[in-house]
Amino acid sequence: MNSTTQTTTHTAFEEDVIKGLTDYPKHLSSKFIYDKKGDKLFQDIMAMPEYYLTNSEYTILKHQSSSIAEKFKLKEGFDLIELGAGDGKKTKLLLSHLTDIGANFNYLPVDISQNVLDELGNALNNELPKVSYELLQGSYFEVLNQLSSYNKRQKVILVLGSNIGNLMHEDAIDFLSKIEENMSSEDLLFMGFDQKKHPQTVLDAYNDPKGYTEAFNKNLFARINEEFDANFDLDSFFHWETYDPETGTAKSFLVSSKAQKIKIPKLELTVEFKAWETIHTEISQKYDDETVEWLSSEASLNIERVFKSENGYYKNYTFKKK
Repeated sequence: MNSTTQTTTHTAFEEDVIKGLTDYPKHLSSKFIYDKKGDKLFQDIMAMPEYYLTNSEYTILKHQSSSIAEKFKLKEGFDLIELGAGDGKKTKLLLSHLTDIGANFNYLPVDISQNVLDELGNALNNELPKVSYELLQGSYFEVLNQLSSYNKRQKVILVLGSNIGNLMHEDAIDFLSKIEENMSSEDLLFMGFDQKKHPQTVLDAYNDPKGYTEAFNKNLFARINEEFDANFDLDSFFHWETYDPETGTAKSFLVSSKAQKIKIPKLELTVEFKAWETIHTEISQKYDDETVEWLSSEASLNIERVFKSENGYYKNYTFKKK
């Protein structure tokens, strides 16, 4: 007599929801905030005066693109690979400079959101029609596995917006190591790191008075409601931000204001919340030079140059293999 066992396969989002809401303490990954609505909310966040990160890095790329490109193989040709491209607002400053000087390059923006990539493609067609590009949809780690195929000329890998700050140090070293494994001795990594600063400045950036950050984090619930028929009441949770100036770790939480039961029919899951129970949704790590040097050294990378914003809030570093 033959017997068969049915196995259920889940998407990455489904797996994260099931694991995150059944763990203690509860957690959800911020990477799943990004759909069409989440993309728009993040653009609203980046435009806020309190969210200093965007303007700080923007001024670096606006005023220092020539110096940044000095180690690019401008005539021989290179592939400019951006992990977490977003709307490309800052990157377009560098792309414009490279186009103006006649650099031979291909731009490969990577993002988990197909929606934001489509918008970026349209913007490039309209604003920088001379730029040759290829849109790559997927997570950093998925696309990193494809990087080895780009080995015929120099790779310049961009990670802007202090996206590495979404990872705890152990995971950041793993991320940097994966990039290093796919780099040749000629390749460059150009990465942004938000710096430690007055704790109130950090808190203000992630706890804006207009509530964009709260709506951004709650978009996780909106997606779960829409895609899995859940019954999250968004108004029964509120956003809470913390910052530890010793470790440089900012964390975002959604806090249940009452005891409640959430049903998620498509995942055959029921989740109970106690009053004041939290879900951890985001981490935003802040750095100093010593921490960046330690992280890169652990990943077998050397710091080549440092580019600092005028206010000192933000730095971009270039790295090469040891």
